[in-house]
Amino acid sequence: MALNLNSTLKMPSGYEIPMLGYGVYQTPEAVAEDVTHHAIASGYRHVDSATVYRNEAPSATGMMKAGIPREQLFYTSKIPPNKINYKDAKACVEESLKKTQLKYIDLYLLHAPYGGKEGRLGAWRALVEAVNEGKVRSIGVSNYGVHHLEELDEWQKKQPKEKAGVLSVNQVELHPWLARPDIVSWCQEHSVVVEAYSPLVRSTRMEEPVLVSLAKKHGKTAAQILLRWGLQKGFVILPKSVTHPRIEENTKLYDFELDASDMKELEMGTYKPCTWDPTIAPLSD
Repeated sequence: MALNLNSTLKMPSGYEIPMLGYGVYQTPEAVAEDVTHHAIASGYRHVDSATVYRNEAPSATGMMKAGIPREQLFYTSKIPPNKINYKDAKACVEESLKKTQLKYIDLYLLHAPYGGKEGRLGAWRALVEAVNEGKVRSIGVSNYGVHHLEELDEWQKKQPKEKAGVLSVNQVELHPWLARPDIVSWCQEHSVVVEAYSPLVRSTRMEEPVLVSLAKKHGKTAAQILLRWGLQKGFVILPKSVTHPRIEENTKLYDFELDASDMKELEMGTYKPCTWDPTIAPLSD
């Protein structure tokens, strides 16, 4: 099926998630409302924030300010890495609802697999309760390696359905230099949506010969090649920018397609994170 700006994926929760998201990591609070509003006005319908980004309120305000009906918009937040436990996770959900003034949050994630087994499973229980209470629609995790995913999966299998919750998403750093075949494969086998953060490799690879060559071939920018790669991999992509023209540029991904040889060229076979990598954290702290 051809991809377009409105393409979505169905999550295990039953809800749809837009494949193109607007990330607000490191977006200053002072500009978050303006740039998020511009993103929505440019066609984005999905905003990815987090408690630790300290911009939940302005990003939600900017999203709503565009005048798009709430049911057509998708908002994500996350439990901070140092709050991965039942009590703090419960409080975080309430705080996010208060800050954003949203009646519900579309997706809430555990930001990292920290806190030890008790903390992780406790925080997950808090998210399950938030879903059951109608405060959150879908839940998931971020930066989970296969061992963290299996820990959660094994626990869920022992719970009654209403207490187990539904794992809908795993958000991890993903790009051609960090394709994570093990994590992606596990998620695909379990129908878990994979979200790619840092899909532009923090602009550290834009001069790579393969990107320069493919950009020239398709008449696109290196950034657009990277984003198209993520879309064709079946990922939800989360580019971020605070520049209006770049925000718009990152939506121009649907008038070209990378062919099989292009995708093959982008198989780097490397493991090179450009940011932190909690996926390799041990199960015990």
